[in-house]
Amino acid sequence: MDESGIEITELTKPYWDSLAGGKLSFQTCRACAHKWLPARDTCPNCLALDDYDWTPASGRGHVVSWVVYHTAFDPAFKARVPYNVAIVELAEGPRLITNLATPNETIKVGLAVDLAPEPRFNVTLPCFKPAS
Repeated sequence: MDESGIEITELTKPYWDSLAGGKLSFQTCRACAHKWLPARDTCPNCLALDDYDWTPASGRGHVVSWVVYHTAFDPAFKARVPYNVAIVELAEGPRLITNLATPNETIKVGLAVDLAPEPRFNVTLPCFKPAS
């Protein structure tokens, strides 16, 4: 683990590798077809163990919820205040916590977004921007 606090493991490496390549991927259970993020070795739906594939995402989704932070609770974010943290539901179903590259005043529930990976903290993070 480096100063980012992000630990890339054998389980999460396909996720981080796809982001480094400008794409997003999620896990899909071979037993029940459930799709999920973040990475885990057990399907959260049927509890199948190590029975999944990594599936490429379209990169499209919509905002489910968001918050704007006006205080940096970690020094790494001090220069970014105020910054948003959003929950985006991918077109394929999985949800993830992310950041939106748009003025905070323009964010609303249902806002259509596209993946806009952003290098930060020595990795590429899954950020989003309003759909074009």
